[in-house]
Amino acid sequence: MKKPKYIFVVGGVMSGVGKGTTTASIGNILQSKGYCVTAMKIDPYLNVDAGTMNPTEHGEVFVLDDGMETDQDMGHYERFMNLTLPSISYMTNGMVYKTIIDRERSMGYGGRCVDVVPDVPKEIIHRIQKARQHAKAEIMLVEIGGTLGEYQGLLFLEAGRMLRLENRGDVLFVLVSYLPVPPKIGEMKTKPTQYAVRSLNAAGIQPDVIIARSELPLDKKRKEKIADHCNLREEDVISAPDIESVYEVPVNFEKDRISEILLEKLGLKAKKKDMKKWRALVKNIKLSKKPLRIGIVGKYFGTGDFVLSDAYISVIEAIKHACYSFKRKPAINWLNSEEYEKNPSKLKELKKYAGIIVPGGFGERGVEGKIKAIKFCRKNKIPYFGLCYGMQLMVIEFARNVLGMKGANTTEINRNTKYSVIDIMPEQKKNLADKNYGATMRLGAYPAILKKGTIAHQAYKKQTISERHRHRWEVNPEYIEILEKKSLVFSGKSPDGRLMEIAELPKKTHPFFLGTQFHPEFKSSPLVPHPLFREFVKIAINKK
Repeated sequence: MKKPKYIFVVGGVMSGVGKGTTTASIGNILQSKGYCVTAMKIDPYLNVDAGTMNPTEHGEVFVLDDGMETDQDMGHYERFMNLTLPSISYMTNGMVYKTIIDRERSMGYGGRCVDVVPDVPKEIIHRIQKARQHAKAEIMLVEIGGTLGEYQGLLFLEAGRMLRLENRGDVLFVLVSYLPVPPKIGEMKTKPTQYAVRSLNAAGIQPDVIIARSELPLDKKRKEKIADHCNLREEDVISAPDIESVYEVPVNFEKDRISEILLEKLGLKAKKKDMKKWRALVKNIKLSKKPLRIGIVGKYFGTGDFVLSDAYISVIEAIKHACYSFKRKPAINWLNSEEYEKNPSKLKELKKYAGIIVPGGFGERGVEGKIKAIKFCRKNKIPYFGLCYGMQLMVIEFARNVLGMKGANTTEINRNTKYSVIDIMPEQKKNLADKNYGATMRLGAYPAILKKGTIAHQAYKKQTISERHRHRWEVNPEYIEILEKKSLVFSGKSPDGRLMEIAELPKKTHPFFLGTQFHPEFKSSPLVPHPLFREFVKIAINKK
C-alpha cells in the first residue's frame, strides 16, 4: 500500500458514548484483515498531559512504557490491539500550544505573525503524521476527545478537514453518536444524531460511517431515517447496542460488515480474515457464568451522586482478564475505605469476598480505612493484592501491627512520623520543593529482578520482568532488614537492589498477601492476562 490511510473517530450528542472502545475495536478488526494499524488519542484540554488531573474528574491516568501519563483510552487501544504505544501517540491542546509558543520564542517561525489558523492545525497534522510514521502503520486511527459542538475541539476538526482535503480518498470520519430511548416515550430518537451530523458538516466534514450507540439494537426504520437525513447509505449506519462485555464490540461490528465498508471507502481489500482468537475470547467470556466476588477498597469512586469506575478502569479490566481465563464471571464491588474509618465493624464484610485489592492512589483521605482493611485481610487470610500505594500501605500495616512500630507511616502523609517506613525517593525531593509536579514522578517501564521460590516468581515464571511505574515514594531502605527478619519478603527488587518492587508474605503464612510498587494492570490484556492478576484470581478461587 503506497499511501497511508487515516480514520478519525469523533463523538456526538454526549461524552462517554464509547469512542475509545470504538476506536480500539476498529483497530482490532483492521488488524485481523492483515493491516498494520496504530492509534492516537487527542484530548482537547489545555493540560500538557493527564498526570496532574484528579481521577474523579478525568478518569484513570494510563501510563505508557516511555513514561507518558495519558488518557484511559490509550489503555483500550493497547488491550484490544496488542500494542505498546509511545508518547507521540497522545496529544493534548496544551502540548500543541506549548510547542508552538516555545518555537515562536526561539524564532522558529522566522519572526512572522503566528496565527491560530493555519499554524495550530498544521502542528496537529504534523504530530499525527509523525505518530503514524513511527509505527510504520498502513492505517492510522485518530480519536478526537470531547463532543461535537464544543469549541475546544474545533481546531482538531479543522486539522482533520485539512488532512482530508490534501489526501482525498485516504481519510475517513467515523461519528459515534448516542440515540436515546426516553422512558416516558419508549421510542428511539434520531434527532440528536442528526444535529451532531449538522455540527460536523458545519466544520466542513461529512461523516463516512455512523456508529449508533444506544441501549437497544438499531432497527431498520431508524437506520433508514439516519441514512436519509445524514447523507449516507443504510449500510454505513452501524448498530452498537449496550452489551455485557466491551470485548464483544469487534464481533458485533463485524456483523454489520464494518471492515468491508471501511476498506471499500479507503480503496483497500482485506489481505486475510483472522478473528479466530478474538471470537474464541468472546465465546469464553459468555461461558464464564460462575461469579467470583472481588472487592476493591479505594476512594476515587464518587462524583456527586454517581460512581465513577473509570478511575480504576485498568484494574477492573485486569481482574476480568484473569477471571475469564478461569471461566469465572467477575463480580466486582466498590468498597469505600472511609466507611471503615467511621465504622470498623464494617470490616467483617470483607469475609464475603474471594479477594481484596487496594489500588493506587495519593494523599491522606481514606488511608486509615485502607490500612484497617489490609490488616483484616492479613489476619483472616483473605487473598490481598496491593497496587502501588496499596503495597506501601501493606508495608505500613505490617510495620505497625507485626513489628510494633506504632504510628509507622509514609512521609507523604506524616513528615514527622517516628517510623518512616515509606519515604520519598531522594531524587524527588527537589521536584516537590520546587512544586514541579507534572511528569516528574518515577514514570514508565523499569526492570525488576525476582527472588526464586516466591509467589511472584511462581506467577511470572521468569527472573527478570519489566513493569510500568508511577510514584514518588518507596520503601525506606533503613527498614528493609527488620521487615525481612519478621518474614516480609521483598520478592522483586530493582537490578541494583536499591528499590523494593514487590513485597509478599510466604505462602506458608498467607495464601496470597502481595503488593507491587508498579502497576501490573497497565500490561494486562484479554488474550494475555497479567500473571500476578491471574495468580491472585487462582488463589481467590481456591479460598475456603
